[in-house]
Amino acid sequence: MAKKKGTVPIFQRKKGQSPFSLSPFTLLVTGGAGFIGSNFIHYILGRYPDKKIINLDKLTYAGNLDNLKDVEKHPNYEFVKGDIRDAELVKDLFGRVDGVVHFAAETHVDRSIVDAGEFVLTDVYGSFVLLEALKNSDLEFFIQVSTDEVYGSCDDGFFKEEDPLNPSSPYAASKAGADRLAYSYFLTYGLPIKIVRPSNNFGPFQYPEKFIPLFVTNALENKTLPLYGEGTNVRDWLFVGDNCKAIETVIEKGTIGEVYNIGANNEVQNIDVANIIIKELGKYRDLIKFVPDRLGHDRRYALDCQKIHSLGWKPETQFDEALTRTIRWYKDNEIWWRKIKEKSEEFKNFYKEYYKDKK
Repeated sequence: MAKKKGTVPIFQRKKGQSPFSLSPFTLLVTGGAGFIGSNFIHYILGRYPDKKIINLDKLTYAGNLDNLKDVEKHPNYEFVKGDIRDAELVKDLFGRVDGVVHFAAETHVDRSIVDAGEFVLTDVYGSFVLLEALKNSDLEFFIQVSTDEVYGSCDDGFFKEEDPLNPSSPYAASKAGADRLAYSYFLTYGLPIKIVRPSNNFGPFQYPEKFIPLFVTNALENKTLPLYGEGTNVRDWLFVGDNCKAIETVIEKGTIGEVYNIGANNEVQNIDVANIIIKELGKYRDLIKFVPDRLGHDRRYALDCQKIHSLGWKPETQFDEALTRTIRWYKDNEIWWRKIKEKSEEFKNFYKEYYKDKK
């Protein structure tokens, strides 16, 4: 049965004591073969090599076990291929773990514009299946990984956690649905849920249909960089390693039932990011090609992160340094991304279909 409010948790934890300091501890990571999930697994195994991680991933087009080659034989790492919508599998796994970090989702805004169905089924219904399993478990915590895009565009100021959600794209709407569904399970059933809303992540292992890896790899191939509109849309760029540390902080110190914005206050226009990539790779600016803007394209994202700062977390990586490191990673790991761009029919078909009218 679900744990009731006020009951003693499964671990007799002293005030301020991290769940990861308790032994034994097994963590379920959903979507761990994806971009942020794989980085998070690397981060946790690096810091807590004695704790076990179970990675549940369906291995859709963006799930890539090459992201985890270096840990696949780690004695405390286990991969389970499966769908978060498989209730029996989820129930079984929840019986084996002490906490969950839920990354699994359809995430690409452009794909959600073309076909929103999978986003609803995975992001909303998949989260529902996990939350139902949580009702009948005795876990320490469940981290619902949301996104800053649930707020919609921010013309001025910064979004706080209590601000209304106003998602613009089907992707953002599906994440908002999962976000609020998770919160409702905290309010209704008293479940140990914490919600994080990170800003735009970037770094190693990001699927090359996303903005930064697409532009870096296209530039390396001397292909055009398709920049939406006039390139003036603003994003708050968060290095994935800093995001992993932030999620760890929320696990350790965050309050059950609370939402935490995670941002780096790195507001940069897309055109400026493109120009840095061009300069870093020694390419010419004529590779940048302005294309018709994305439907419902949010102009600016910006987060007020005082709440997570009060827990002791702040980003450690400077944007320029992190972007340079990221560019060099793709340059040094050409085999990784060429395997996707040249051999994945999923990637080639979507890219050809989506950008055919953006000429």
